[in-house]
Amino acid sequence: MNEQRTVKVSKYLSKHLRHQPDRIGLTLDEAGWVEIDDLLAAAAAHGFRVSRAELDQAVAENDKRRFAVDGTRIRANQGHTVGVDLGLAPEQPPPYLYHGTVARFLDAIRTEGLRPMNRHDVHLSADRETATRVGARRSRALVLSVDAGAMHRDGHTFYVSANGVWLTATVPPRYLRLPG
Repeated sequence: MNEQRTVKVSKYLSKHLRHQPDRIGLTLDEAGWVEIDDLLAAAAAHGFRVSRAELDQAVAENDKRRFAVDGTRIRANQGHTVGVDLGLAPEQPPPYLYHGTVARFLDAIRTEGLRPMNRHDVHLSADRETATRVGARRSRALVLSVDAGAMHRDGHTFYVSANGVWLTATVPPRYLRLPG
């Protein structure tokens, strides 16, 4: 499978495992899992044929490790806009985490902090490089530092997904170091 096809399969999986499973007739369980055979059949029935080998390759080669496979089931590791409970236990975060964004959002972030928007949680990275890649998807990336240690001491809860993305409900402005 070529890289273009791998990306297409990965985007299809993201759309239907994170955001719109009902669009192709899938029902995720409470933890976000669905049977792989059901996913492949639903995709084919809606005009997107994907083989198990292509699915496995898209999962294995996804640079952000967005998906988890457990035997005959698959799910997205985080980023859902549909209701799921990933079953993550609270974790103590490192002293600082990072968030990649772009300049046009800075005014709102200064006022409101980081909010999950249409997702369940704010996504944070353990390193600046990852945050830079995340922010660069939209434009020139700006990386914000989050004083996760102080947030944790002040009672904010953090989780870490299977692919290393740190999750928290919100980041109030006082815990952010903004550029400029």
